[in-house]
Amino acid sequence: MQKKERYERVIAWFKENMPIAETELQYKTPFELLVAVILSAQCTDKRVNKITPALLQKYPTAEFMALATPEELFEYIRSCSYPNNKSKHLVGMAQMLTDQFGGIVPEDINELQKLPGVGRKTANVIASVVFDKPAMAVDTHVFRVAARIGLSTRAKNPLQTEQQLMEYIPEPLVGKAHHWLILHGRYVCKARKPECERCGLKEYCLFYTSGLPNSNSSCPPAV
Repeated sequence: MQKKERYERVIAWFKENMPIAETELQYKTPFELLVAVILSAQCTDKRVNKITPALLQKYPTAEFMALATPEELFEYIRSCSYPNNKSKHLVGMAQMLTDQFGGIVPEDINELQKLPGVGRKTANVIASVVFDKPAMAVDTHVFRVAARIGLSTRAKNPLQTEQQLMEYIPEPLVGKAHHWLILHGRYVCKARKPECERCGLKEYCLFYTSGLPNSNSSCPPAV
């Protein structure tokens, strides 16, 4: 199967079977989503959703959070992965957002990446979800699923995966496709043991059709 045809079939399947695909992070404002995405690095959305209500009730805006210390934030996010680093990033992000952006989350991906704790993946999530820009955030799920299905080939890092996905996915679908791949990786195409037999994409999947699920071959790596 040619790559273009694989994309067409995968996209058609998702459009029919997952017409609604959105972030599972809970938020009300762009700032709240930015906080949640920073916390979500190597942490489940379920855990983040348990942390953010109390945190954001105490620090609802960048201006409030900018006045906090990392030690104060740590007490709210201690059950999250890497709470020491993330508490420092959150305070730094809030201070820069307040000082340089008037407390307003910027739309531009390059501007977003200037904020502490915000890498390309986080910036793409904000640009896509909040500002409806055609940005493809590649996390561990997207990287893994794209490689297994055959949407990305020989991609060594998230940026290469992002570039390949952006080449073939129609611009109006990029934002939704990001969630398609994340949710598929989270609930079906799992890292350690993909549930191939119940996967509706298996007939288009390079990993499945090559016989790898029934062999001793390793899965494409996660990042």
